[in-house]
Amino acid sequence: MTDSLSVRDNRTGQEYDVPIENGTVKGADLGKIKSPDGQPLAVYDPGFVNTASCKSSVTFIDGDEGILEYRGYPIEQLAEQSTFLEVAYLLVHGELPTQTQYETWEHDITYHTFVHENVKSFMEGFRYDAHPMGMLMASVGALSTFYPDARDIEDDEIRQLQIVRMIAKMPTLGAWSFRHAQGKPFVYPDNELGYTANFLSMLFKMSEDRFGADERLVKALDVLFILHADHEQNCSTNAVRSIGSSQVDPYSAVAGGVGALYGPLHGGANEAVLRMLRRIKDKKNVPDFIEGVKNGDERLMGFGHRVYKNYDPRAKIIKKACDDVFEVTGVNPLLEIAMELEKIALEDEYFVSRKLYPNVDFYSGLIYEAFQFPPEMFTVLFAIGRTPGWLAQWLELVQDKEQKIARPKQIYTGDRTLDFVPSSKRWS
Repeated sequence: MTDSLSVRDNRTGQEYDVPIENGTVKGADLGKIKSPDGQPLAVYDPGFVNTASCKSSVTFIDGDEGILEYRGYPIEQLAEQSTFLEVAYLLVHGELPTQTQYETWEHDITYHTFVHENVKSFMEGFRYDAHPMGMLMASVGALSTFYPDARDIEDDEIRQLQIVRMIAKMPTLGAWSFRHAQGKPFVYPDNELGYTANFLSMLFKMSEDRFGADERLVKALDVLFILHADHEQNCSTNAVRSIGSSQVDPYSAVAGGVGALYGPLHGGANEAVLRMLRRIKDKKNVPDFIEGVKNGDERLMGFGHRVYKNYDPRAKIIKKACDDVFEVTGVNPLLEIAMELEKIALEDEYFVSRKLYPNVDFYSGLIYEAFQFPPEMFTVLFAIGRTPGWLAQWLELVQDKEQKIARPKQIYTGDRTLDFVPSSKRWS
């Protein structure tokens, strides 16, 4: 059996043999199929639903089976046994670190968490009501002006330095955007604390000498960062790769990823879940809400996924993490509504037949709210967790000899060959 696709073009009667590699056909091979007037065949695929833009060894997803793996390691094992910094190393370097490698990695990131004082001044210049995600996007982009050497993307040592810098500084920028919105003074990093504990300190420290977060909360947030660390070629990762294909510095590329994540269809879904749960108000109202969904009067947020046609594996882990968080903070009253909603939806043939299972956003918002994060901070937390994945994908892109500057085709639908009429005649 030959791995190829036999195509007969009924416009010309010509037959073509198109090779199949890794379950795909190359767009360039389809371009060899030409119309009678010589125009090459192209693929029209809005949203890139069935178009592969790259080869990657970073993340594997099997949506039908509900499988998510980073560099071949199941997300369940990483969430339970690893740390976010170890997962970040795995994503960037492609393998788990030795003890020496990890200690060096942790040390370098810890001592790069500080940012230039001018960055502080820059962030203080935002309006008092600036959205934290907008502040994060702008400040990440601004870092490119502080590290002009980052433009030398061909130098591996320089690339690795920018990766360390960005993973280290994202929590600082995210925490400061949070403090700015609350009118509180910025808290500098504490190099005696671990990555996630340090982030919580910069968020919540007031007058105490050292902020001591409950270890259960530190672990839960670390797990959430791990679950968000990468997710294949989603909207923001595609944005990072597309911008990075111009050979711009990684700060500018990641700022584009933050911008893509800012959108409600990508990073803001967990906020929509909370709004839905508040609208339901009470557990006893869930059956009526379910009927409203079936009738098209309501939208079921946090269920279903573009990729997963099974239970999102990240949702199972987050659901488990809820127990630890609520043990410290007290149970979020919306949890009872969420669990009843999940129970009914998973038993109802209407949702089961449509493969509408809970996704990562269904429970993550409840945990974030338990930490006392306002909804506008949810995407900032997402961005901090996703940074190693963006950088791993960017690094893979710049080393991939097959990659070219992103330049999708279009189907032109406008007018042609119009004669220009001067304003003196159009306006008379």
